[in-house]
Amino acid sequence: MNTTVNATAATAGQTEVIAPRGLAGVVVTETALGDVRGREGFYHYRQYSAVELAERRSFEDVWHLMFRGTLPGPAERAAFAAELAPLRRLPGDVRAALPALARSTAASGPLAGLRTALSLLGASAGFRPLYDLDPERRAADALAACAAVPTLLTALHRLGRGLEPVEPREDLPYAANYLYMLTGEEPDPVRARAVERYLISTVDHGFNASTFTARVIASTGADVVACLTGAIGALSGPLHGGAPSRALDTLDAIGTADRIDPWIRERVRAGDRIMGFGHPVYRTEDPRSRMLREVARGFGGPLADFAVEVEERVEAILAELKPGRELHTNVEFYAGVVMELCGLPREMFTPTFCVARVVGWSANVLEQAADSKIIRPAARYVGPTPPQPVPAAG
Repeated sequence: MNTTVNATAATAGQTEVIAPRGLAGVVVTETALGDVRGREGFYHYRQYSAVELAERRSFEDVWHLMFRGTLPGPAERAAFAAELAPLRRLPGDVRAALPALARSTAASGPLAGLRTALSLLGASAGFRPLYDLDPERRAADALAACAAVPTLLTALHRLGRGLEPVEPREDLPYAANYLYMLTGEEPDPVRARAVERYLISTVDHGFNASTFTARVIASTGADVVACLTGAIGALSGPLHGGAPSRALDTLDAIGTADRIDPWIRERVRAGDRIMGFGHPVYRTEDPRSRMLREVARGFGGPLADFAVEVEERVEAILAELKPGRELHTNVEFYAGVVMELCGLPREMFTPTFCVARVVGWSANVLEQAADSKIIRPAARYVGPTPPQPVPAAG
């Protein structure tokens, strides 16, 4: 990393460090929540493999781990579920505002509506700045916000289609209840478990753009909902959370097995990005993709088979045309396939990611709130040399 000393900063006894573009590789804080080890193809939540958690535990168990630091036993699990279930219901004034909000965001979709709906929820509940709260109250606000997100998203989605929202059920687990509110029907257990495994695998993933955004806002002492709304705004960008449906669009565009090679070769030679492939951190296979590939294969059928064939041919063609460059499927490629097989509409793929990641964001917000130091980096000025005389008004 290049380091220069700015005269003003040096006078104050500070050294100005010029970071690489995008802060790539820059360590900005310490965390006990988890990490991504890209060269190994491994990531974890606290001390546990995230993929193993997705294979062996429930979403609520992982939520408990992220918020309270431990995996729950049977009694803790029951108590935590009982604590969360009533928080799924929305206050009357928030519920009453959703039809108008769904109409006004019809062209933008549920994720855009969620930014406003979540802000309304926080205002209605009287959420106060993190700076003014004790740890217990901060955690209570974070639990309430997280629990309400699936209810808000599914209500906005259904209202946008002229359907009535479906009230949450307290007897269903988090993932199953989400699917129930989305469709109005109790989900098939196999599909509910497939979606739950996807949700667990996307709870947290290092200091990505949305997580960092949430922590920056938390460092100002703002309320929980302000932090989450900022994170949702970051997630809405297509370079961050918008790829699952786009990866399926790639499969649609290829269409048939005989078109795979010519379609991929044309895109690679043109320098186009192939959606669902490549990751800024992993230099080997994305472990989330590996897990979701097996989930998709478990369903079987033409879509899963075609996705596997496309993956194999893309990697072979890239190895031929760009030797030495590691480029594998990322989580979005098979996430789109799994969600399609589970009956989720494509416009709800990124919102479904948000249903999981809100728990990771909130855990990061709570961790950041324990440190009163505001995140305040500097920028290097590269404009015209100041000061210059201000011209007289004409």
